[in-house]
Amino acid sequence: MLANYLIGLREGLEAALIVTILIAYVVKIGRRDVLPRLWTGIGLAVLLALILGAILTFGTYGLSFAAQETIGGLLSIIATGLVTWMVFWMLRTARDLKGHLHGSIDKHLVGSGMGLVLVAFLAVGREGIETALFIWAAVQATGETTLPLVGASLGILTAVGLGWLVYAGMLKINLARFFTWTGAILIIVAAGVLSYGVHDLQEAGILPGLNSLAFDVSAAIPPDSWYGTLLKGTLNFSPATTWLEMFAWVAYMVPTLTLFIVKSRQSRPAASAAPRQAAPAIPVH
Repeated sequence: MLANYLIGLREGLEAALIVTILIAYVVKIGRRDVLPRLWTGIGLAVLLALILGAILTFGTYGLSFAAQETIGGLLSIIATGLVTWMVFWMLRTARDLKGHLHGSIDKHLVGSGMGLVLVAFLAVGREGIETALFIWAAVQATGETTLPLVGASLGILTAVGLGWLVYAGMLKINLARFFTWTGAILIIVAAGVLSYGVHDLQEAGILPGLNSLAFDVSAAIPPDSWYGTLLKGTLNFSPATTWLEMFAWVAYMVPTLTLFIVKSRQSRPAASAAPRQAAPAIPVH
């Protein structure tokens, strides 16, 4: 539940900040007439995420066990790739997120401004697709439905509340610091999702080594115990882990987290030289 709360909070806050920046900017430049277009694009993006979530949840019913495990494993790997790309993309763009979005708005304000529907749809839709896919993969990994979805929903609701506070000028967020810390945690979560995806492919018979265990600590950490459930829900930890699962976890975790730490440290001198950019003031009223 905690991992899904973090996913919902991070992705939801990113989407909420994007919406805040888009709306605040068109209000500032006196183009309230295009607000319906922005909301149309945002609504279509949310609808797309919900449709994708429904397809992922119900689309595999009726398939064989092997087919379900194959689809689950491949989608878990894709989700890991998407969240990794998102983490590094936001690490680069967090300090100039407003400038990037303002440029997109200015480019599509000519005429009726219908291009703003596409701007809002693409900006928010990317977050929605990533959220739906990664939460689905995390739910599959934990083997539960209710608690992960509750956690993700609470995270999204928290993000909406924070977004409103930011828009109202009651809260300022250091985007660089927030996305750095949550990015590091999500890399750890993504490593567990990747490991579970490998396990799914082993269950489907596509990858070998299903019965070759690197360790089995089920006696010390029973999967149905409260601490086993906690480790599963936060880190996707499996008490019985195959060699291939462990190799995939280490092969992803070590270089990805190391590169992330190096990249985040490289950006600190720029933050010190330009403190206002390191903690962008949103909204732009």
